[in-house]
Parts: sequence; structure tokens; C-alpha cells
Amino acid sequence: MYTPSANAVDDQRIVLALVRTAGFGHLVNQSDHGLQATALPFLVDDTLTTLRAHVARANPHWRSLDGARALMIVPVTDAYVSPGWYPSKADEPRVVPTWNYEVVHVHGTVRAHHDPDAIQSIVRDLTDLHEGQRTRVDASPTRWSVNDAPAAFIERQLRAIVGLEMSIDRVDAKRKLSQNRSDRDHAGVAAGLATSGLAGSPEVADAMRA
Repeated sequence: MYTPSANAVDDQRIVLALVRTAGFGHLVNQSDHGLQATALPFLVDDTLTTLRAHVARANPHWRSLDGARALMIVPVTDAYVSPGWYPSKADEPRVVPTWNYEVVHVHGTVRAHHDPDAIQSIVRDLTDLHEGQRTRVDASPTRWSVNDAPAAFIERQLRAIVGLEMSIDRVDAKRKLSQNRSDRDHAGVAAGLATSGLAGSPEVADAMRA
């Protein structure tokens, strides 16, 4: 990933926070049939050394993933940036639109798991993570658990999926948040994004202000 030094993220705590904020990405690898990609939720450990996920057994992608190197593209935030938000344009009109974004690329080798216990662990951990996040946000008294479904039903569902585990060997993280602009322009972009109403804009504004 092309990453100018001003946009590179080297602090692993920030990288981990970005990856977990997204929690969803695009797993890509090269197969005998060309590039293949699957969009899926995932889990990462605290040291960013292991990524876990699962796919439908009917999805042929897992076959080419087993034992192969792969890339998980994790889009975090993104939004259009209008030149109209730069106060400096009054003095220097040579400005153009751009796009601000945060993205992480996770590289590693993937193994497929067929053991029901390993697969169930992935499903339970994903469920507990996102149900916990959901109930913290909407204060819902109902937090769904895998145990709420009939055991026989869960067993059938587990047989229909394949677990994936990536051994991570490299992580590239990029935050393009108008670091190349003056403080006035940076503030102008953040203010413009906060009120633009375009999808993703408030999140990028928050990232810029943070």
C-alpha cells in the first residue's frame, strides 16, 4: 500500500483500535482461477498476530485460502473532501478535491479449520463481541447468545461453515486525514465533513479531530 510518511500509522495500539473499530474486511488471495475475495467479519488478538473468521462451506474460496498467503483489506472510514472547505482557497485557488480515509492491510498465511469446537469458538467470540457492542450502544436488555438457539440447530449451522485463521506477519495502516494541509484548512475540512450529511463524513471528521 502506498503510504507517505505523514499518513503512516506505526503505533500498534492505534492500529489495533482501527482494525477492531471496523471489524469487517475483504479477504483476498491469488488462486488458480485468479484473484478471489470474500467480505466477512473477523476477530484479532491483542498482539495483532492472529486473525480469525469463518466462511460458508459452499463458498469455494476457502479451498484456495488453506495454506496460502492472503491480504485482509480493512476499510475503517472514508469521505469526500471538497476544496470549498479550505479557507486558504481565497488566497490560493489552485486546489482540487480529494478523499480522506483510514485503512489497514493485514497480511499473513491462512489455515482452514474443520474442527467443530474451533469453529464454534469463532462463532461464539464474534457473537459475544458484537452483541456486547450493540447492547452498550442501544442499552437493549436483550443480549443474544449462541446458547439461545437449539443445540441441534447450531450443530447443523456449524457443519455448514469453515473456520479461517490467519497467522499475521505484516500490518500496514494508513490514515489520510489532511495532514498535508495547514491548521486552518484542516479545521475547515473537519467542520465541513461534520455537517456535510454525506455517508462516512461524520466519522472522518471525528478521526481528524482526534
